[in-house]
Amino acid sequence: MKEVHREVELVEMKLPYISGFLAFREAPLILPLIERVRKEKPEVFPQVILVDGNGILHPRGFGLACHLGLVANVPTIGVAKTFLNVDGLTEAGIKDFAHGKLKEKGESVPLIGESGKTLGAIFRTSSGEGSFKPIYISVGHGLSLETASKIFLNCCHYRIPEPTRQADLLSRDFLRKL
Repeated sequence: MKEVHREVELVEMKLPYISGFLAFREAPLILPLIERVRKEKPEVFPQVILVDGNGILHPRGFGLACHLGLVANVPTIGVAKTFLNVDGLTEAGIKDFAHGKLKEKGESVPLIGESGKTLGAIFRTSSGEGSFKPIYISVGHGLSLETASKIFLNCCHYRIPEPTRQADLLSRDFLRKL
């Protein structure tokens, strides 16, 4: 995987973080960056965006990844490090269930709610007997869970996908230099 473009912008968060309402806080800040790349650098505009947040694996069935994908009209994948209880699924129950099933890096189990709907998948992204810190993947916009899972796995060299990891490193470096 090769990085082809970076965008950085200092923004002021005007809304507090409230679990389950991340799209209202972050989408208005991210969408202008997406549109700037679409307009000014169309040759590097992404075919899919991995969003550090949920897609349909969300209490309201429509997380940040869904919101960004729909408004920007670009395929998105929700990639979450924490689980929001949804459709009868709880973080503790999911981790207990998956811990026994996911032994190797890259293995996953679908997340099926009490309604019978497949909401996403839980992935193991590290090897070994150490701590089990899964990643939760869900459809954001314009992709199937199968396709989203394949893209996610192809981007994972560490616990989180490389584009997300690089964005995190870039933002921390940017803030250090202020």
